[in-house]
Order: sequence, then structure tokens, then C-alpha cells
Amino acid sequence: MNNAGIAFEVRDLTKHFGPNEPLILDGLNLSVRNGELVSILGASGCGKSTLLNILSDLDSASSGSLVVNEKTTLIFQEQSLMPWLSAGKNIELALLINKYPKKLRRKRAQELLELVHLGSAYDKRPHELSGGMKQRVAIARALAQEKKILLMDEPFAALDAITRDFLHEELISIWQRTGITIIFVTHNVREAVRLGQRVLLMSSKPGRFLKEWVVDIPEPRRIDSPAVSQLARVITDDLREEISRHG
Repeated sequence: MNNAGIAFEVRDLTKHFGPNEPLILDGLNLSVRNGELVSILGASGCGKSTLLNILSDLDSASSGSLVVNEKTTLIFQEQSLMPWLSAGKNIELALLINKYPKKLRRKRAQELLELVHLGSAYDKRPHELSGGMKQRVAIARALAQEKKILLMDEPFAALDAITRDFLHEELISIWQRTGITIIFVTHNVREAVRLGQRVLLMSSKPGRFLKEWVVDIPEPRRIDSPAVSQLARVITDDLREEISRHG
């Protein structure tokens, strides 16, 4: 197959943690184009995080094929910022690991903070920042790694609704400006529709892709808009049916 324009592709991917252990992922097939933003939904324990770990090379598949044509970085729900470093120095640490020139690190860190609308937070320690601000620093730190695929594992789940809505806008703005590929895992159906160009629904264990929706709602979207709410209701019905089928 010609992989031009493809960020990554998985074919018949399975995962278990031992030969006598149950399957976590079972025959996943997924192709994602460069610059696409895809939301993945599913019940707890369906294997969403396991898939991201495999895509980011933190884990390996048991069988099947995986082709990742761009480098990846992973953002978790917990920001894991170094508490003894300022926001700017947390970003500079990622630049150091990425072998970014020393004399340019502070300037680049400041640029990334401005990209996430935290231009005045360079010298602030994590304990001085709100949850939403810390998550924006985590996004800036991920962007400092200059990877083309951003994997996000329920990054906004612990935030209040207003902060989450603000970060939705920030993420869409960053995605549009940088052209990166984003895989966004969430439990929140409206969030999935608000952000994704496509929404994929995974089954409960073992994880398989059950359905896909193309989201053709134009930007700017609001999470409470009628179009988002209507599609979210359709997807929620399917998610509820899947959850009830598996108890």
C-alpha cells in the first residue's frame, strides 16, 4: 500500500499480556491521515489507553502490523510537570532532550508558552498554576518535542466544564496552526464530537472498532451547539447499547 499522506496505520492488531491472558485489543484496523484530528470513544477498560501506548512505542502489539510514519508524543490526564522547575524550564527540559540549541531554548520555550496563551507564566512554578494552565504547559512541552503525532489520553477529564471548553478552543487553534495529527481519547461524547473530524467507537473488552462517524460540522464549533448535541445523542445511544451488552 502507498503510505503517502498516512500518519499511521494498524492492521489486524491484537494485544494480550500473556499467552493464556484474555485479549485487550482484537483485530484493530485504523488508518489516520497526516494532519487529521480523530476522537476515540469507549467504555473504561476497552483498550483505548493500551492502543495509545502501542502507537507511542511504550508497549508492543501481540500480533498484527503497525506502521507509524511520524514520531509521536503522548499527553496523559496527569500533567507530570517537574514541580521544582518553572513552566518555562519544564518546556526547556523537553527542548534539551530534543537537543535543541542551548542559546535558543529560552526563546523557543517563550514562543510555545505564547502559543498556548501563557506568555507571562515562564517563571511560575506548577503549584502557582491552575489545572487548566498546567495542562496548557503540558501541551506546550509536548509541542517542544517537535513530533508530528500528538496522542492525548483523556487530557481534560479532571477539569471543570468552563476550563475544558476553553482548552478545546486552544487545542483546535494549535491543531489548525501547526498541522499536527492528533488522536484524542475521551469518555465524553460531546467532547469527542466537538474536537474530532472523525469519531471512532470502541467495543468493550476485547477492544474493537465498532462504528465511525465523520463529523462535518464546520468550525468554530461549540460543545453545546445543536449540531454537536444531535450527533452526540446518536453516538451516546450506541455507546450505551455497547456498555449494556457487556454489563
